[in-house]
Amino acid sequence: MTISGMTGFARAEGEHQGQRWIWELKSVNGRGLDLKLRTPQGLDALEPQARAAAAAKFKRGSLQANLSLAREASAAASVKIDFALVDRLIAAGENLVAEGKIEKPRWDGLLSIRGVLQSEETAEASEEERAALESALMAGFAQKLEALAEARQAEGRSLASVFSEAADRLEALIAAARLSAAAAPAAALERIRQKLEALAPEVKLDPARLAQEAAIAATKADVAEELERLSAHTIELRSLLTKPEPAGRRLDFLSQELTREANTLCSKSADLELTRIGLNLKTVVDQIKEQAANVE
Repeated sequence: MTISGMTGFARAEGEHQGQRWIWELKSVNGRGLDLKLRTPQGLDALEPQARAAAAAKFKRGSLQANLSLAREASAAASVKIDFALVDRLIAAGENLVAEGKIEKPRWDGLLSIRGVLQSEETAEASEEERAALESALMAGFAQKLEALAEARQAEGRSLASVFSEAADRLEALIAAARLSAAAAPAAALERIRQKLEALAPEVKLDPARLAQEAAIAATKADVAEELERLSAHTIELRSLLTKPEPAGRRLDFLSQELTREANTLCSKSADLELTRIGLNLKTVVDQIKEQAANVE
């Protein structure tokens, strides 16, 4: 398994008992997991289920999920009679009918009263019907979470290639830095010799004293520990690319550690070549840090 990105899009359509639904899911970068859910009125019960499903699938990213729901044309024309309302209306007028104040109600009159004749779309669904609809909608949501995860994993494979190339460059620069650092004592000795000869050409140089000064200068410029830590961090970078756990936060922390070591190497360097290598290291680390913001 490789690392996963945080951007992706998924769309799904389905039908349940004459109602057409459409889920649209979009994911972008985020420091944590944030789900913004938009559903039609009356389906607020989906929100806790959707949040739990998203949290089970993702750890980071800003998610937007939109649900559209519409009754199909063939089903929209169907109607139903609210017989409970009809019974209440008849019961309310029984005394008036008995007293002769109004005529006995007829169906054409009853059906013209608002609320008696309802379309299936506006009729109140039963608990069983609502539960079945919510179940169908959540099944579609879960399906699109899988599709969104696949899109994010595809981005992750591209990012893994970028990080792998960065690790190759780090290893090459660290190897070059080791060679440059190995030549540092001799280079320090030569610089000190040249400076002393320029200041006092008539003075005979004491080889022992000269070697001592060179050793002090080389110790101050020793970057062996920094190179060892840079090498260890590069190994950790490659390891993170293959771990199943989300690696975004670890990569961000690792880039900070790489930056610290590269800065220290540059500050301790007394050699132009080693300084150039250190600056190149910082460039690669900046690229790693930039791409780490895209990793879950």
